[in-house]
Amino acid sequence: MTPTEALRKLLAPVRYVLWDLDGPICRLFAGHPANGVARDLVKELQRLGLDELLNEKERFDPDPQAVLLLVAQRHADSAPIARLEGWLTEQELTAVPRAFPTPYADPLIRTWSALGARFAITTNNSARAASAYIESRRLTGCFPHIFGRTENLAQMKPDPHCLSLALESLDARPSQALMLGDAGTDYQAARALGVPFLGYARNQQKRDLLVAAGVDPAHIVGSLEDVLHALKGMP
Repeated sequence: MTPTEALRKLLAPVRYVLWDLDGPICRLFAGHPANGVARDLVKELQRLGLDELLNEKERFDPDPQAVLLLVAQRHADSAPIARLEGWLTEQELTAVPRAFPTPYADPLIRTWSALGARFAITTNNSARAASAYIESRRLTGCFPHIFGRTENLAQMKPDPHCLSLALESLDARPSQALMLGDAGTDYQAARALGVPFLGYARNQQKRDLLVAAGVDPAHIVGSLEDVLHALKGMP
């Protein structure tokens, strides 16, 4: 079976698509680098007297979501966690105007929607940031359902909470849906609900991480053009 045939076999039963935001739809922090946001988050932790919750290596983690989640797991008081989550949301909103669309994402979204697929966004980013980005691309009509990070950080992927909300809102059976994501946490959340998964890997490192998480290499694409091409060739 060729890669295109394998992709078409995966896509054939799909009626509902659960999209991750940062990766498959855009590079949210393309113009407002995530590593800088992560460093500033550590400074916020210092102001709150919570920086001792991180070890030396963790203080230099380039992923602000990972830093925030570590702190939430180690700190019982929800008030500062809520403040930090709100701070990160503001950083994501700042990033939106300089976010870079993933190549072929917009035409794929419009084409797939025109073919009858229904969409939801299931992201560990703020739903406010996701909505702002989708509106900036004039794609609001394609995404009536957007589920993102809340103050309850335990519900972030790999927890399938946002995927469950999306399936319920779409009135979709897991077998009819597809999760399109670029991280092992996306795959783990989808697998927990029995939702088929398609991985997007913009480079070899991303691909290796998806394979290490258990994703079938035949279900990983390096470009969304492959998905667009597969859709156009389906009956």
